[in-house]
Amino acid sequence: MLRFTLLATLLLAPIALVAADDYPLGPDSQAHAGVPHGTLTKSSWTSKVFPGTTRDYWVYVPAQYDAAKPACVMVFQDGGGFVTEKGRWNAPIVFDNLINRHEMPVTIGIFINPGVLPALDAGHEQNRYNRSLEYDGLGDWYARFLMEEILPEVRKHYNLSKDPNDYAIAGSSSGAIAAFGVAWNRPDVFRRVLSCVGSYTDLRGGDIFPDLIRKTEPKPLRVFLQDGRNDLNIYAGSWYLANQRMNSALEFAGYDVTFTVGTEGHNNKQGSAILPDALRWLWRDYPQPIAASKGGPGQQHFVTDILDPASGWEVASSGHKFTEGPAVDRSGNVFFSDIPNNRIFKIATEGKVSVFKENSGGTNGLMFGPDGRLYGCQNGRRRIVAYSPDGAETVLAEDVDSNDLAVNRNGEVYFSDPPNKRVWFIDAKGEKRVVADKIFEFPNGVRLSPDQSLLLVNDTKNKWIWSFQVQPDGSLKNGEPFYRLETRDDSSVSGADGMTLDSVGYLYVATRLGIQICDQPGRVVGIINLPQA
Repeated sequence: MLRFTLLATLLLAPIALVAADDYPLGPDSQAHAGVPHGTLTKSSWTSKVFPGTTRDYWVYVPAQYDAAKPACVMVFQDGGGFVTEKGRWNAPIVFDNLINRHEMPVTIGIFINPGVLPALDAGHEQNRYNRSLEYDGLGDWYARFLMEEILPEVRKHYNLSKDPNDYAIAGSSSGAIAAFGVAWNRPDVFRRVLSCVGSYTDLRGGDIFPDLIRKTEPKPLRVFLQDGRNDLNIYAGSWYLANQRMNSALEFAGYDVTFTVGTEGHNNKQGSAILPDALRWLWRDYPQPIAASKGGPGQQHFVTDILDPASGWEVASSGHKFTEGPAVDRSGNVFFSDIPNNRIFKIATEGKVSVFKENSGGTNGLMFGPDGRLYGCQNGRRRIVAYSPDGAETVLAEDVDSNDLAVNRNGEVYFSDPPNKRVWFIDAKGEKRVVADKIFEFPNGVRLSPDQSLLLVNDTKNKWIWSFQVQPDGSLKNGEPFYRLETRDDSSVSGADGMTLDSVGYLYVATRLGIQICDQPGRVVGIINLPQA
């Protein structure tokens, strides 16, 4: 056995030597005489977003910083490793050199460590280490931490730009997926991402990122990826394959992305060696703004196929408290309710906003029927009503809780009852009855398929939309949790609410992630970004 082990060692050793490169640090990673040095200040922070956790962070301010001019910002996760000499990255020195040669703008660096919850009894109890929780997830906790705590604190002392084009974020390993996740969730703040040996694997659901990138309306991001062929291959997946999937997805969706591949494993050798080049690439052509893709080369992103990539969200009406239930009449006028203000508004085709109905009784969901009347869930008075074009009100049902409704070609009504977890039906005679019960957590949006053979009911508190077959008498049969929505890993709650369908059967659902588009087989094929994203 010993001879076999020795032979195997001798055989494998040359292969390892051939497979790995040395990756020495270049001159841009070393200090030079005559190059002005920035200052580096260390501080500590106790978080509220991650309650009780403490962490160190460092702020680098370049010598060229002028308080009268807003500075660019770059945030590094696992910050201590980027600023200490033993960490090899030498980021402050790289910043000095590149800023001095105008190869990147005047940039304040924020180098921040993950949080630790200190033990109450340091001698006998263990600390809780927050790194994976903060970095590996898909939710917006970490983005909120930066937006609500760290950036405002640094802004107290330095003039930081408020332009997202001036913000970059970086990290290695789990710090890399954290960097991408922050920019993905908040492209209104961060536009440039540096990712080295990124953990886009199933540590906390991060392996879904490539799929979300392919489905989601492109965001204004620029992404530098680096990985080695000998990176980790463990229970959570293959890091090298995961980074290839990320690159493929970003290319498919038309992002400004580059992928540098080396021979190393899960370490910072190659990443630190190419840091100067990565920063030059990220900040190239600055201050030219980074724009969202209009579709990848040779590919057509589903969302850009149905939306105009050159146009974004536009405010149609403002000054309301809580808007709900948009409905469109035959002429293209849009009606919606403002529940707290107890009004229904109308947006005319030319854009003029007016009050259609005062004292609306807390009307929520709205939909036009075949008779031209506006049907509404008047939940404040526990009624289902219909409004004629002049605003006259007819009561269709009383003593019911309701949220949303659908009206069939006969003027019959289905409506959801979230508190009691039911769906009701009002037939042509005006009689109401429960047609679905005890299968929902929170039934909300209700819509009929274009041919009215199926009734679709979403459930706000999970990822499913039920599909029922409509029977001749209006009853529902053969229900299944048919449509599967995408959710964030920090919650299985989709937040599904309003829905609509187009003429060919694609379903559009308002959710926490955005407006999700489902095909007829029940799969999410596209996600339209929320206005703030």
